Amino acid sequence: MKSKHIIDLEDLTTDELTDIIKLANEIKSNPSDYSDVCRGKILATLFYEPSTRTQMSFKTAMLRLGGSVIGFDNPQNSSVSKGESLKDTITVVGGYTDIIAIRHPSEGTAKAASMYSEAPVINAGDGGHLHPTQTLTDVVTLYNEKGSLGNMTIGLCGDLKNGRTVHSLIKTMSHFKNNKFVLISTPELSVPQYIKDIMNTSDCTYTEVSSLAEAMPILDVLYMTRIQRERFSSEEEYEREKGVFVLDKKKLLYAKRDLKILHPLPRVDEIAEEVDYDSRAKYFVQTVYGMYARMALIKTMLDNFDRNEPVRVFDTHNVKCCNPNCITAREKYLPKIFREVGGDMLICKYCEGRNLI
Repeated sequence: MKSKHIIDLEDLTTDELTDIIKLANEIKSNPSDYSDVCRGKILATLFYEPSTRTQMSFKTAMLRLGGSVIGFDNPQNSSVSKGESLKDTITVVGGYTDIIAIRHPSEGTAKAASMYSEAPVINAGDGGHLHPTQTLTDVVTLYNEKGSLGNMTIGLCGDLKNGRTVHSLIKTMSHFKNNKFVLISTPELSVPQYIKDIMNTSDCTYTEVSSLAEAMPILDVLYMTRIQRERFSSEEEYEREKGVFVLDKKKLLYAKRDLKILHPLPRVDEIAEEVDYDSRAKYFVQTVYGMYARMALIKTMLDNFDRNEPVRVFDTHNVKCCNPNCITAREKYLPKIFREVGGDMLICKYCEGRNLI
């Protein structure tokens, strides 16, 4: 593999991604052939933020491969509650285990964890930044339900600003030919500029609209997302945004018969329950695909990993990231690492925050 860690799905080449999709389908078709391939291996699930599907999917994936699982689903039940740094937690757990899945509310945490871990690290969600294994789930679903990963008009609806699943999906699907994006949100929750930059660089066509109903007739895929209460600074801001976009049977009257409806879940009120019984709704099937996707990823990473000491990383610039939710704002010892763009901007390598020089 190109990378020993999966912080972003960009850490996989297109060929590696295709191989994992094929392996996920092979495992799904012949599960007994893979029921013992990770015997003796240990996965650590370090979830600093609540999760149902992602955490259970990782655990189930490892158990179905014959491995074992340790970890925590509440940092208050760990030494984090005593003030232990991310560096110390990861250094210890990386010595105990063979592979780590980490979720954290601060952006860039998985990148930071990878710098101190002897074991490979999988990003299970870092704040509003990225969620690569959800995207792996999404592409396995689309590959099976649509037959390919190109030539689609993909609508993404809801919180596109804070939706890490949206960011990851756009980044990945922009690599496949002739995909177009319809970005459906309020102006306050539109996708970040760095995601627009990715689409522009990839020559992907995208439009921004504020009406779900008007977008429905042209979509091949609709990716619904919830308005995320936990990403808002106040209850008032959240109340202004929730309930703006709701998918119901009435809107589906205008949709294509072969539309596929995806959702990373959990759902709140953005998809009416009546939609669950429509054959185009694939969000519960999507969760099953996700288990096989993670099984394939875990097996691939363990098959290709040689344990060695983490690579020491040093400051590239003596400035602080401007993103208040970047992991560097919480873990002050982390090296300040940026890449320069255009001579007047620094992009944080943890969270992709933009900082003027």
